[in-house]
Amino acid sequence: MSKLDITTIILTFNEEKHIRRCLENICPISKHVIVVDCYSTDKTVEICRLFDNVEVIQHEWPGNQAEQFNWALETIDIQTEWILRLDADEYLLPGLIDELYQVLPDTAESISALSLSLARVYAGKQLRHGVANSVEIVRIFRRGKAIYEHRLMDEHLQILEGEVIHLKNQFIDDSRISIHQFIEKHNNYASREAFLLLNDEYSLIDDGNNNDTSNNPALSKKRAQKNRYAKMPLFFRAFAYFIYRYIFKLGFLDGKEGFMWDFFQGLWYRMLVDAKVWEVKKACGEDREKMKDYIRKEFGINL
Repeated sequence: MSKLDITTIILTFNEEKHIRRCLENICPISKHVIVVDCYSTDKTVEICRLFDNVEVIQHEWPGNQAEQFNWALETIDIQTEWILRLDADEYLLPGLIDELYQVLPDTAESISALSLSLARVYAGKQLRHGVANSVEIVRIFRRGKAIYEHRLMDEHLQILEGEVIHLKNQFIDDSRISIHQFIEKHNNYASREAFLLLNDEYSLIDDGNNNDTSNNPALSKKRAQKNRYAKMPLFFRAFAYFIYRYIFKLGFLDGKEGFMWDFFQGLWYRMLVDAKVWEVKKACGEDREKMKDYIRKEFGINL
């Protein structure tokens, strides 16, 4: 099978649990695979070098994925027409691979990006209910036609010009980290998301984004949902979101794995975000400068 005219970019730091599975999935179909590694201390780089079409480039972590990925786009000489962003704990399902072979070679010049359907595996089980299945996200784009927003998290591709089309088949997010690692990781995420909510409310910094999502309907819908959520009362919204996911969206049908996912990611994490927002407001009142100092000191975020 010939390879697709696509370069896959993967950002890594200590991903030895996932990277071999990811590369075994993507290397047979991608002309070039670039792993941008933040000086991993495990076997990530060693595993990458076992694959012929993988290039490892090491670069210090700039503070968020958006900046790291944009650095790769601006610095690396990419020769293919298309670019795929993939995380180390993700892989493409066979149906999506077949669809890419059918669609990519004949895609009209007016199409600049492809939106894919993301499915979730948690604790070894694919979740088919709740809000974990069929999330639309742009991950494939033409060289020079997209760049990531400058956001601390929940960053999405900004399509600079052209249209976005949606593919039917799915890729999988299948993280195998422990619950201890999950909690540590999401505590860091919660600090960043709390800052983003506070920034939206108090304009603490200018993020420099134009926030134009008109050519990405899925992202427009998601941002509108987030804006509605942000207007709900602290703490109540976390409970409401959990009930929505677990009861109304039938998350309970995914068994104990579905419960743990909706509890940790839909209730515990959202409650933690709200607690951090509440903590900042209680400590700083409406004083924007105090808020920024508090966030720098307590959250470790360099504003």
